[in-house]
Amino acid sequence: MRIGSDPLDRLSIPDGTTVEEHDLVTDGNVIVGGQSTVDFGVRGHSVMAGERVSFGGHIEAEGDCRLDMWSTVDDNVLVGENAYLGERVQIDGELKVAGDLDIGDDVDIEDGFEANGWIVIRNPMPTIVFLFVYLSQLLRVGEEEAAEEVLSSLTEDDGPDHDPLLIPRGATVSDDRWQVSTPATIGDDCRLHGNVRAEELTVGRDGVVFGSLRARGDVAVGRGTEIKGDVTTRSGDVRIGPGVTVWGDVVAENVALHENATIDGTMRASGEMRMHTDEVLDRPDETAEAMAEAAEELGDDQAAVAAADETVAGEHGETSAEEAGEASDDGDDEPVEAHE
Repeated sequence: MRIGSDPLDRLSIPDGTTVEEHDLVTDGNVIVGGQSTVDFGVRGHSVMAGERVSFGGHIEAEGDCRLDMWSTVDDNVLVGENAYLGERVQIDGELKVAGDLDIGDDVDIEDGFEANGWIVIRNPMPTIVFLFVYLSQLLRVGEEEAAEEVLSSLTEDDGPDHDPLLIPRGATVSDDRWQVSTPATIGDDCRLHGNVRAEELTVGRDGVVFGSLRARGDVAVGRGTEIKGDVTTRSGDVRIGPGVTVWGDVVAENVALHENATIDGTMRASGEMRMHTDEVLDRPDETAEAMAEAAEELGDDQAAVAAADETVAGEHGETSAEEAGEASDDGDDEPVEAHE
């Protein structure tokens, strides 16, 4: 990530993210911009939230958890490593921390807290201020690569191949709606509840959205995804990929529909409406690549088995020929009776 880029300039939902019994579950980090409302509980690796963020359920973080000033959590907070709570954070449940706890003034934890490491009561520096000061010092001493690594570490999980879940500032996330004023990207194999509202929308492959999609700009829906609602855009185009099912209507300026897609409602376009046979997403299809690799490995295994069978068959054929030759030689040595 470049220094000048903003990691929270869009809603980004990584591959495999699901909503399970009012919990938003992902394998990577969760980063929430300030003044956002998340009515779900959150389960991820590390959880970071800006000022005045509201969580409607519990937080479970395998790594660290950092909540800035005036943030609220309606249930328990369980942290696998260290926790940092800013001034006037409110937790309406219990706080359990496996590591160290850095806690600010006037923090309200209704059911008490427990930490296995050091407990420091002070005002932790707000996350954004801390990052700004730290990055400024790195840049001042000419450590631009180190600064870029710090930014990358915030948006990448410690484990391999896990992208973070990014929620921009001022967003609303609930069972009813996902509403942001930025572009939004939903990854592959996601299962989400609620209507999605964004500037632009890209939905990945093989997912399910229990709601509608609405954007000001373009909307793209990848292969095999099911949208249990409408797909509409105010002034953009809609592109529907192969195997997509839309249970509602499709409304846009221009509509590009794959020949293998299914629309249960009506389609309305003020401009062009056409059929196509192409993919609508530019990003790599990891599922197809994995299937191709598996097929290649299977083909290699089958070729190896066939080669082994041929070798065994050849050895067996040579053995049979040798046995036949020995039998013929034995027959020539036997005496032959003469008949008068």
